[in-house]
Amino acid sequence: MTAAAPVRPASARLPDFLAIAGCTGAGKTALSLRVARELGAEIISMDSRQVYRGMDIGTAKATPRERKLVPHHGLDLRDPGERYSAGDFGRDARRWIRAIRARGRVPLAVGGTGFFLRVLTDPIFREPPLDRGRRAALEGALATLPRDELERWVRVLDPERAAAPSGTGGCRRMIRTLAVALLTGRRLSWWHARHPTEGDPLDGLVCRLRVPRDELAERVDRRVLEMVKAGFRDEVAGLLGAGYGPDDPGMDGVGYREMAEHLAGRITLDEAVERTRRATRRYAKRQRTWFRHQLGPDCVEVDGTAPLAAQAEAVAAAWRERCGAGAAP
Repeated sequence: MTAAAPVRPASARLPDFLAIAGCTGAGKTALSLRVARELGAEIISMDSRQVYRGMDIGTAKATPRERKLVPHHGLDLRDPGERYSAGDFGRDARRWIRAIRARGRVPLAVGGTGFFLRVLTDPIFREPPLDRGRRAALEGALATLPRDELERWVRVLDPERAAAPSGTGGCRRMIRTLAVALLTGRRLSWWHARHPTEGDPLDGLVCRLRVPRDELAERVDRRVLEMVKAGFRDEVAGLLGAGYGPDDPGMDGVGYREMAEHLAGRITLDEAVERTRRATRRYAKRQRTWFRHQLGPDCVEVDGTAPLAAQAEAVAAAWRERCGAGAAP
């Protein structure tokens, strides 16, 4: 069942991009490949972990064969020890979107990282210039503090940010909040209110792939087992052998921490698999909540249990309708 957005007049500005969003395990990859072939699209990954090299199995990254079938952007941009923020994605994605549209093709953003989608439609502020060496040293020191200590310092240094609906956020978000305040002398909330954004808001047609909770849980369980069979343990062992650890930006993704614990001899493989399964379910629940509250009323709901052909037709029809009858995509 779908609910398409209202039709725009043919003279109206065409949407800048099409997006397929949804929880991990919902079936976004298969759907995106089919839609891309149907509409003549190029795929932009909206996954905060697929940007990292060497992290293929655990992130369900598009295979080399799939990348040959459809051009992909946003994969393998950083080493796991490097930081890649939503702001970085926003800048890169705008460049990819312009280039794809210039080729007469459809930019198709696909993934489950909600903040990557948000920076396209609601750009974040442009972060003030910070000395990289000082920032790295400060963030390294802050990373040694326990969560409750970070929360206390955020409440002291940026009470407005701590009082926001999203609260203090995760450890990395808190560390960023403190680093900006300490290195610039201004609260991050102050910069948000007064600093220019990264770019103009883009107009996108967002399709959300929905799967019932019980069905999604079963898919998550199957996906975790398939990851292990595909060599996920060896993938993590290779990353650890290359010098990356659980504290690196790319290695804190679901599954990587748990498998690193197993490889360190602290838990068994079965325990690592079970913890990964539970953690992935929790992550999917957070994604579901975010999409339910953050996507606007124009979002097209797509039944993820319908046949793949029907899903693809629903997305393609909504895109054509939004572009206007007879308008080129």
